[in-house]
This record gives sequence, structure tokens and C-alpha cells, in this order.
Amino acid sequence: MPDSNFAERSEEQMSGAQVIAQALKTQDVEYIFGIVGIPVTEIAIAAQQLGIKYIGMRNEQAACYAASAIGYLTGRPLLLIGGSSERNQETMGAFQEFPQVEACRLYTKFSARPSSIEAIPFVIEKAVRTSIYGRPGACYVDIPADFVNLQVNVNSIKYMECCMSPPVSMAETSAVRMAASVIRNAKQPLLIIGKGAAYAHAEENIKKLVEQYKLPFLPTPMGKGVVPDNHPNCVGAARSRALQFADVIVLFGARLNWILHFGLPPRYQPDVKFIQVDICAEELGNNVKPAVTLLGDISAVSKQLLEELDKTAWEYPPESKWWKTLREKMKSNEAASKELASKKSLPMNYYTVFYHVQEQLPRDCFVVSEGANTMDIGRTVLQNYLPRHRLDAGTFGTMGVGLGFAIAAAMVAKDRSPGQRVICVEGDSAFGFSGMEVETICRYNLPIILLVVNNNGIYQGFDMNTWKETSKFRDPTAVVPPMCLLPNSHYEQIMTAFGGKGYFVETPEELQKSLRQSLADTTKPSLINIMIEPQATRKAQDFHWLTRSNM
Repeated sequence: MPDSNFAERSEEQMSGAQVIAQALKTQDVEYIFGIVGIPVTEIAIAAQQLGIKYIGMRNEQAACYAASAIGYLTGRPLLLIGGSSERNQETMGAFQEFPQVEACRLYTKFSARPSSIEAIPFVIEKAVRTSIYGRPGACYVDIPADFVNLQVNVNSIKYMECCMSPPVSMAETSAVRMAASVIRNAKQPLLIIGKGAAYAHAEENIKKLVEQYKLPFLPTPMGKGVVPDNHPNCVGAARSRALQFADVIVLFGARLNWILHFGLPPRYQPDVKFIQVDICAEELGNNVKPAVTLLGDISAVSKQLLEELDKTAWEYPPESKWWKTLREKMKSNEAASKELASKKSLPMNYYTVFYHVQEQLPRDCFVVSEGANTMDIGRTVLQNYLPRHRLDAGTFGTMGVGLGFAIAAAMVAKDRSPGQRVICVEGDSAFGFSGMEVETICRYNLPIILLVVNNNGIYQGFDMNTWKETSKFRDPTAVVPPMCLLPNSHYEQIMTAFGGKGYFVETPEELQKSLRQSLADTTKPSLINIMIEPQATRKAQDFHWLTRSNM
């Protein structure tokens, strides 16, 4: 007689949603951020049943921001799963019918729709593998609505093994020798540590390069912390001077885009020699022809450089004229910032706020930041001591990323380093993009501290008296400057509305007290609404923040 148990097992059914969830679990996906609706609700439920953490957001953009930050922090980049119209309704004008695969192909490394439920594990494995191999990047998997609840035989599904970790590539030996020679012969060397170095976990080797050879270094915004910001060789306080007069610059996972002023004069010497270290071949030589290119994993290549430099006893002279120039500029810039920070006038300025915040920040905290002056000035004052502990608006300067990034960092801290705090520093305009994610923060009880630096506007705003006078006799749409927001808005009440703690502060003493209380309470999120001078701005700069290309 046939085995009835075997017959039952062979006829066991599972849904497409369960197949998707199991395929994700097999590829070590730990977190899903999203907003459920037809037809993807069942996917989220199936994922939770397998132990994948689902975080429901209030806005799809914020969900994507959170997932991208998780990718940066954990090494498993963004995989976007989207529901699409049913297959038998294609070309008929189905609900939300749109060529999603084709649209996403422009902006992702891989975009595909599985041809069948049985093909789902194959497509998901390829998407995950593609996202982490080479230069990491987002991938898209399109799921037809009818796949989600369609039932298939369990035995018809073959799951792919979890993809292997990305292969580690190394630079050509001859190129490493040439790079070491260029560095040894530099009169005014500079290392620039980029986000790519942080992602590659290159901190140990790069720190050895800095310390062993007495080299000055400059971090890009998300390269902060690869070597601690308070390291004596960090020349962040003399950024413009270091870039403008260096004769040899080593780029560790940093691109010569707008953030680094394209590598062009007048921000750089016309004959500066660039040594580019990058995992992406297509990035090498962009905007400026490099003296040497080192293609490969940044951690592995920096180790190669160390080994090559070790062959000959050498260090850059710590008492050189170059070091003296940089130290003098750092000293004068730091003095100018401290003078601004010490001002007693009210409302406070940016520097006063950030110096008081810096005094209390835990050394191991995550710092998330977005805004215009808030992010730019905060970056120069708020210190990072650990790699991958700073998240900001990055290459695209995207506003709205802050709360999604903070939620991602808080999830990683909760699971991997309990006790680490997340400090999210927002401009008031930037906070408005994703402000409803405060409810998400409270729903999952993430003890994030939100600092909203409130100047009543975008770049600059009006105080209450000016606002009233301006709009007294005419329609505000005709007379209120486009940069202005409603003065003295009580953003902290958004936090208290959902059960967190809120503070409205106007003085340094109130700021210190509220931050101290927020840091002491590890059970609840808080929002500190910090009123500053509406016309406050940065200290005088040698160059405009945005370089215009003359090409």
C-alpha cells in the first residue's frame, strides 16, 4: 500500500507569499521595512512568521531610506520588492498597472519579475548577490499580485543556498609599488577617507597607514569615524586648505564628485597627483586623470599599501612645513568656531547648540543628520569615533532621510550593540519631510533622541514679530519669503502626541538639561525642539559650498 504520510507531504501546499518569505530568509535577510497593502500584506505576515523583523513605516520613501541604511550598516544592501498588477490583466488597464521592471532598471543593478512562483528563489538569490557584489547597490524584484496567494506544491520549490560573501579583489602589485613610491615622494600628502572605506571595514589598515607614516587625513561626511575625528592627524578643521595645497591625494573609497569639488582648480592644485583606491573600475579617472589607480576591495588594497610601504623605513616628517601650515589653519578655524559657540546672545546660533550637544554625546552613539546649515555645521562640530556611526544625506543631499536612517540605526543598535544611542539631528525643514515617522519610532519604542534645530525656515526664516508684521495686511502667499516656515512651531508636540517625551528649549541651560534627561532615559524616544536665531548661518568660508563646474 502507498505511504499515506508521504502522500500528504507531497500534496502539502504553500502560498507565493510564503515562498517569497522563505527565499528572503534563506538569503539572510533580517529586516523588512515597508507599508503593506494590496497585494503585499501577506508577504509581510509570512516574513514575520519566519522570524524576519517587519517594521511598518508611514511613508514608502522613509521605508526605502531605512532599508538602504540597514544595507550600509550590515552589508546587505537594499532589495526592493514591489507588488504589481495580475498577469492576466496586463495591457488591460489593471489596478496601478505600470512597467515597474523597466522603470526600475534605470536605477538599480538588477530588476526582474519571476516567471513563476518556482522561479522566485532563483531571482531573489540573484538580486541579493548582485546587490552586494562589486560596488553595492539596490536591486528590484517585481511580484505579480496573483503570485502572492497562489498555492503551489511544497516539493516544487527549490531554494537557492545563501549566496557567498563578495569575493575580495586586490590591486595589481605593480600599481601598489607605484602608489607607494608616489606617497613616499610627496611633499604635501593627504589621505581622503570616504564612505567606501567605511563600508569595506577598512578602518584597521587605514588607521595603521595614518599612524605609522604620520600622514594627515580628511574624512568625507560618512567616512567620519573610520579613523576617529579626534585623532591628531585629522585635518577636518583645515579642510579647504588641505584640499587646495596637497600635492598627492590618496582617495580611499571617495569619489571626485561635487562633495570633493570634482578634483579641479581652484579647490585643488592643477598638478595634484591622485591615487584612487576603489572597488568600481568605472569610477577610476572620473573628472581627473589619476597618477595611480588601485582597483579592488579597499580593506585588502590598503593592506597591500601597508605591506609595500613597510619594505622601506619611511615616515612623513611630522614637523614638516606642510604639517605646520595645516595645524595653524586648524587652530585659527577652531578658534573662530569656539568664539561663535561662546556667544551668550539669544536666540542661540548653530555653533552654540552643537558645542553643547557635543559635550554630552556618548562616544559610541550613532549620529544621523540632515538639513542645510544644520548638517553642514553639525558635521564640523559633532565628532564620530567609530566607523559606520554617521549617516547623513550623502551624495544626493536628499532631504527626508533622517528619521528612516535613525530607525534603521536604532534597530541595528538594539540587535547588535544594546545600549548604543541614536542621535538624529534635523533641520526644521528637513524634519518636515518625514516627520510622521515619529509615530513609527514610538510604535516600536525605539529610544531615539531627535534634535530639531529650528530657525523657522529653509536656510533662514523670520522671527515671530517680523512674521506678523509682514503678513498683517497682505495675503502671506504674496509677501512671505519662500524660505520661511511658521515661526516657533512646536515640533516636540508631535513626539508627545505619540507617547514620547518632548522639550521646547531656547537657552543653553534648557538644552543641556533636556539632553541630559533624554540620554538618561533609555526606555522612550524624545524630541528636543531647539530654537535658534532665524538668520543664523555658517562662519565665513573660503569657497562657496557648491562648486560650479567650468567644464
